[in-house]
Amino acid sequence: MIECKRVGKEGDAKGPQTIEKAKQGAYVAKTTSSLQKVRNDQGGLDGVYYVNGNAHVGPYSQLLNEIIFNGEPQQLRDFTLSIGVVSNHGNWFTSGNQNKEMKVLAQSYDWLLFLTDEGLAQFIIDLLRSPQRRFKAVRDAFIASYPPAGGPKVDNAFTKKKMEQTAHFALDAYFAENISSIESWFNIISPNDGTLHELKHILKTLKNKDWRTIL
Repeated sequence: MIECKRVGKEGDAKGPQTIEKAKQGAYVAKTTSSLQKVRNDQGGLDGVYYVNGNAHVGPYSQLLNEIIFNGEPQQLRDFTLSIGVVSNHGNWFTSGNQNKEMKVLAQSYDWLLFLTDEGLAQFIIDLLRSPQRRFKAVRDAFIASYPPAGGPKVDNAFTKKKMEQTAHFALDAYFAENISSIESWFNIISPNDGTLHELKHILKTLKNKDWRTIL
């Protein structure tokens, strides 16, 4: 499941919309999984999940790893790993300077990644400003989707839901060829000691489970 939230538009001042979007994203992250987050009497983060009506409670990170790596079908059946990706654009600040909106997201998602301005700029340069010939389809689809102001309305072919086919293939090739440098575009906000290598291992572990049997 993928949910995308855009906060404001270019030129807007940072305002109430940002925290509202953060709360919406946090609500989704907290309510989609059978493993729920609860605060214990010491202020620490515990997890709770139910099997046959019986509650299992323990440190959240411990239960999370237990379900991912050793979970039984009944534990995995309604489990969802939540991963958030945010970027700056004047709304979320930076990974090293977290405002209240970022903190709301960081404590709600299992993993929260921050796309740096440097990474976003590199993407724009490589694919929209000065693309190599084999990636030019991305630029063409983008330009065709956003004509000059006052121009005729067109059918957008470069969105999160729909993309022109050759642009899609070009994007796939770009990501595959540049995966090592692309990984450097992201900072891990939560968990505090998390790494992209660890997240990739977790996703591969979940992917390799026999979901037909589990579900």
